[in-house]
Amino acid sequence: MNCSIVIRAYNEEKHIGRLLEGIKQQTLKDVEIILVDSGSTDATVSIAESFGARIVRIPSAEFTFGRSLNFGVREATREFVVIASAHVYPVYPDWLESLLRPFAAGERVALTYGKQRGPESAKFSEQQIFHQWYPDVSNLNQPTAFCNNANAAIRKSLWEKNPYDETLTGLEDLAWSKWAKEQGCKIAYVAEAEIVHIHNETPRGVFNRYRREAMAFKRIYPEAHFNIYDFMRLTITNIFSDLWHAAREHVLLRNIASIFWFRFMQFYGTRMGHRETSLVTPQLRETFYYARERKRKEEKDRGVEPIRYD
Repeated sequence: MNCSIVIRAYNEEKHIGRLLEGIKQQTLKDVEIILVDSGSTDATVSIAESFGARIVRIPSAEFTFGRSLNFGVREATREFVVIASAHVYPVYPDWLESLLRPFAAGERVALTYGKQRGPESAKFSEQQIFHQWYPDVSNLNQPTAFCNNANAAIRKSLWEKNPYDETLTGLEDLAWSKWAKEQGCKIAYVAEAEIVHIHNETPRGVFNRYRREAMAFKRIYPEAHFNIYDFMRLTITNIFSDLWHAAREHVLLRNIASIFWFRFMQFYGTRMGHRETSLVTPQLRETFYYARERKRKEEKDRGVEPIRYD
């Protein structure tokens, strides 16, 4: 089995080399690498080219998660298309083989996705989310549409019938998976196809991520709601759960502050996203997709050494 690998990237020189080296070390060798770059100003593109990647460029003003994926998948020449974030890297050399294996069960398998874990530097609450969303046991015919395009694979022939929604502010993977389920297709979760997903977000970054995803979720599931009671209940219960688990693992003292701010920003962002309209203004676009770059420019203007927010 062979595949194309589509990687979305914007100023990812710090991480993309590790992903590409991990791909190079895979047991599956017949792969085509496509980098969809949305205006990187660092060494991202040159690093990708050094590993033989084909570069597809999308203007930053036109970027959405769905549109960038459509650019990449359109260029793919293989039936199976693996999708990976630029700031992930595989744990095992059979990552690709494991991720693609469920497709051998038949054409009804539309999408597979794999386990995610954070690095040691990840916020404790995010590690808890990874364990909740990506368990240690596979489910090759899961009942829900949940998936995640940081570590997934699809059939291009199905994508041609229904490209990714380019108007969503996030969760284009969930929208596509929901469509696939409605067609009678299967979604497979493969625990063995594990990657490490690097997030190093500020509180504002966490807020913005969950805000834009909540805006998208409301579009995908118009009947969904997230009221003030949901905000308070989920914030409090998740903080106490994280504190309990951190205490059991003897890491409470060094994580206590981040547990409080991460969970508050997660659910505050979700609450605000549910209250937003679906209109994405230029200001929101910059906040959602290019906040790190704006922060770097502000720091440079003030003469401060830039800090990375990957």
